[in-house]
Amino acid sequence: MAKEKKHTVLDLFCGCGGLSLGFEMAGFDVKMAIDNWEDALVTYRHNRRGVLAVNADLITLDPENVEEKYNVHDVDVIIGGPPCQGFSVAGKRIIDDERNKLYKSFVRFVGHFQPKAFVMENVPNILSIGGGLIKEAIIKDFSKLGYIVTYKVLMASDYGVPQNRRRAIFVGLHDEKFSFPPKTIENPVTTYDALSDLPENSIEDGGEYPTAPMCEYQSLMRQGSVKVYNHQKTIHTPETQRIIAMVPDGGNYKDLPQEMWSLRKVHIAWTRMNSRKPCFTIDTGHRHHFHYTFNRIPTVREAARIQSFPDDFHFVGSRTSQNKQVGNAVPPYMAFAIANQLKLYI
Repeated sequence: MAKEKKHTVLDLFCGCGGLSLGFEMAGFDVKMAIDNWEDALVTYRHNRRGVLAVNADLITLDPENVEEKYNVHDVDVIIGGPPCQGFSVAGKRIIDDERNKLYKSFVRFVGHFQPKAFVMENVPNILSIGGGLIKEAIIKDFSKLGYIVTYKVLMASDYGVPQNRRRAIFVGLHDEKFSFPPKTIENPVTTYDALSDLPENSIEDGGEYPTAPMCEYQSLMRQGSVKVYNHQKTIHTPETQRIIAMVPDGGNYKDLPQEMWSLRKVHIAWTRMNSRKPCFTIDTGHRHHFHYTFNRIPTVREAARIQSFPDDFHFVGSRTSQNKQVGNAVPPYMAFAIANQLKLYI
């Protein structure tokens, strides 16, 4: 019996590969990934050895040259998250500044390859910037290429990700409107579910798990992994640890004496994860968000768990870079839900 051909994918602005991983989990074949941040590409290549991962500036990259040079043909789906900082509005006119060219390059690739579908993710407020002008411009750009565009803000915790992360998703199809996937779970995965098998202290890369998995999510995260990686803790000053210890599970700076509120001049300061709920959005790494019980910021592995990266996905580079890679990524479980739904249409 002939083996069913997998749908092929091109991932633009791929980062370390969260979207790619989700689509692979759903049975897609990612042929090529492009980004201009080499740190993320090193991690991408380390984990997806069968994918051509290229460092290139998508503003100047010609899709025709990509097709010829890298022998990339018949792309079924183009996915990616072009950076949004260029979407600026003056009056009712979208400023076509340099940074908008990143988004325009995504449009250009879709126009050249004419895939069966595209999936573009971005920050939720892209739908409301300029009273919706950006959203309308995006729909117009892809409509000119023959796509029917659907968009929605999705919540990652609806799809088994232990994190209340919201992302705007645009999906384009040639002949019909895409219906977004319904919630895949009824009871959200909590931060405790995600992290409670990982210890307070560091584990050297390649070290043993100290305990058996304690819930289904931990078992899922450990599939294919027999060792622990990226679980090195940050050592804070005794004073910082003393202050963190004053904040309860799920608390923040308002749980400190009022005279300490101004110790850090940001409203997210001294925030602890809530063990009983999905985590707040994991970002690119700073020293304001703390573990729900340990008096430290999360390790890279803990942040990766919150993002739904399985434990056999290893991050490479400096700790700062690894945190940024994790924080910038699309949660693979959310990408998987979108990809799985997309299979019904192509």
